[in-house]
Amino acid sequence: MNLIEESFRRLFPGKGFFYQSDLEYNRRLSSFNANIRKSNNKLTLRLNLQWKDIDDEIKIGLIQHLLLKMFKERKNTPNIDLYNNFIKNIPLLTPKTESDPVLENSFQRVNQRFFEHQVEQPNLQWGQRSFRKLASYNFHDDSITMSTLFRQARPEVLDYIMYHEMLHKHFKFKHHNGRSAFHTREFKTAESSYPRQEQIEQEIQQLVRTTRRKNFWKWF
Repeated sequence: MNLIEESFRRLFPGKGFFYQSDLEYNRRLSSFNANIRKSNNKLTLRLNLQWKDIDDEIKIGLIQHLLLKMFKERKNTPNIDLYNNFIKNIPLLTPKTESDPVLENSFQRVNQRFFEHQVEQPNLQWGQRSFRKLASYNFHDDSITMSTLFRQARPEVLDYIMYHEMLHKHFKFKHHNGRSAFHTREFKTAESSYPRQEQIEQEIQQLVRTTRRKNFWKWF
């Protein structure tokens, strides 16, 4: 079965499929990642090798998700629901191989204080010194990545950012009409309940501004 064509026909019944298609599994993409590209009448799909043994019905949902993004349309299908449910459960299958001691201590403090130790520890790692993306939670490899900007930050600041990312893992996401919502009403309510939230966010903004100025003057 040509998965790309099958995905297209189920997604757009009645439309003709006039494309050449190419599907490849490789190790270059990160865990459970995939992308699709259209060049003239050719659709090229690249999937991380981990997708190879996954059920075709789930892969069809993934492809439909990518097609909708590419064509900038919104729609939902049973296969897309299957795909989203699969993504939500990837953390249960992902090996935990990264655990920085500083981040692990922060995770444990937050897990005890706010989640009653109910959140399973993900991979915990430092990323680059980013001023825009301060931290992120990746469902595809169950990892929290923190900007090295916060290596020397006060524990309260680090814990607040850790709390935000743990909320993503805890609440996951909701999918409706072709769009995934990560900052749901429940998420925002929980985030706003963090003690001294406004003061900590101001401290984070000040830290970002100060570090940026220091980096700027290094060039002179």
